[in-house]
Amino acid sequence: MKLSAHYNRSNIIITVSVLLVGAVIYYFAINYIIQRQLDRDLTEEMEEIVSYIGSRHKFPVQLDIDQEDVSFNETNQSNFKTVYFNAPFRKSIKKDSDDDNNGRAVETLVHVNGKSYLMTIVISRESTEYLVQVIATITLILMVGLFLVLLLTNRYVSHDLWKPFFYLLQQLKAFSVSDHTNFSYSKTNVDEFNELEAAVLLMSSRVRKDYRTLKQFTENASHEMMTPLSVITSKLDILIQDDSLNPEHYKQLQDIYGATNKLSRLNQSLLLLVKIENNLIGETELLELDQLVLEKSEQFQELITSKHITVTTAIAQKTVTASGQLLDILFNNLFSNAIRHNIDSGVINISLTDEGFLIQNTGSLHPLNEEELFERFLKGKNSEGAGLGLAIVKSICNVYNWEVSYSFISSLHTFQILFAPGKV
Repeated sequence: MKLSAHYNRSNIIITVSVLLVGAVIYYFAINYIIQRQLDRDLTEEMEEIVSYIGSRHKFPVQLDIDQEDVSFNETNQSNFKTVYFNAPFRKSIKKDSDDDNNGRAVETLVHVNGKSYLMTIVISRESTEYLVQVIATITLILMVGLFLVLLLTNRYVSHDLWKPFFYLLQQLKAFSVSDHTNFSYSKTNVDEFNELEAAVLLMSSRVRKDYRTLKQFTENASHEMMTPLSVITSKLDILIQDDSLNPEHYKQLQDIYGATNKLSRLNQSLLLLVKIENNLIGETELLELDQLVLEKSEQFQELITSKHITVTTAIAQKTVTASGQLLDILFNNLFSNAIRHNIDSGVINISLTDEGFLIQNTGSLHPLNEEELFERFLKGKNSEGAGLGLAIVKSICNVYNWEVSYSFISSLHTFQILFAPGKV
C-alpha cells in the first residue's frame, strides 16, 4: 500500500472516530439540556398548582388540553421527596386512548383539607424530541459532508503534494551508472523533498564517480594482466617444444601452462561478468535462435563424437531480440557444460520452443545443489573450470529478464530457460 494511502486511511479513521465520539457526546449533552429545561417547566407548573391549592383549598379543574396531565392520588405518607422521572403522556383524557407519547413527570406531596395527596404532573416531550431529531439530522449531514470534503481533499491535494516524489522515483528507476544523463531537479515548496532530491543528486554523482573509477581500474588491470600472461604463455610454448627437457620438467611446465591458461580464462570471465552486469555489451539485434542452436551443435560435434554422446534435438523456429555476442556465450557455456560433465556413451537432449530452451544431459547420478548452482566460483569436485560458467548464464538471462532453472528429471541434469513475455 502506498504511503499516501496509509496517511489517508489513518487520517480518515481518526477523523471519523473523533466525529462519532463528538456526535455521541453532543447528543447526550442536548438531551441533558432539554431534560433540565423540562424539569424547570415542571417545577414552575408544580409551584403554580401548589399555590392554587394553598389559596383555594381545592384541586384545579383538569382541562382536556395537550399541554399537561395532572393527577391526584390520596396517600397516607406525611413526608415525600419530590422526584422527576420519565413517564408516558396521554394526549387525550380518555383512559383507553392509545394516542400516547413520551413525557416528563414530577411527583410531589400536597395537602388539601387535612388530607395528603401525591400530585403527578406529566408534560409531553414530543416537541423536544422533534428538536433533538432535527439537530441530530443536521449534525449527521454535516459529518457526512465533512467526511466527503476531507476524502476529496486528501485525494487530490496529496496527489499534487507527492508529485515531486513520484517524479524523483521515476528517475531513480531509470538510473544507470553507465548513463551520463543527470537528474533533473523539480522545484517544490516542501523542504523534505528538496533535501531528498539534493541527497539523491549527491549520491548519483558519487556512484557514477566510483563506477568510472572501478571501471577504469578493471579495464586497466585486465589489460595489464593479459600482457604478462601472454608473455608467459608464449615462453611456455617455446620451452615445451624443447627436446632437451626431461619428463619431470616437461610435466611441471605442462602444469604451469594449464594454470596460466586457467588464469587467463578467469580474467576474461570476470571482465565479461562486469560488462554484462553493467550493460556494456553491444547493441541488440533480431536473431534466429533455432539457427544459433544448430550452429552450436555443429561446433561441438567433435567433442560430442569423442565421448560417443547421442544427441537428440527438437528445434522449432524462434526469433529473439538480443545481443549476438551474449547469446553465443550463453550457448557456449550450456553446451560445453553438458558435454564436459557427461559420461561416455551418454545422451544430450536439446529442445527449443516458443516458450523456452531446454538442454538435458546424463552425468552424475545425484542432483546438483540448486541453491548454489548459479553462484560464482562454486563448482563440482571434478570440475576443471573457474566456476563462472553458470554464473555468466544467469547474468545473461537477467539482462533479458529470462528465467533459468535447474532440475534433475529421470536421471538427467536439466537446464531450462523460459523467455519472458514482451522480451522476445
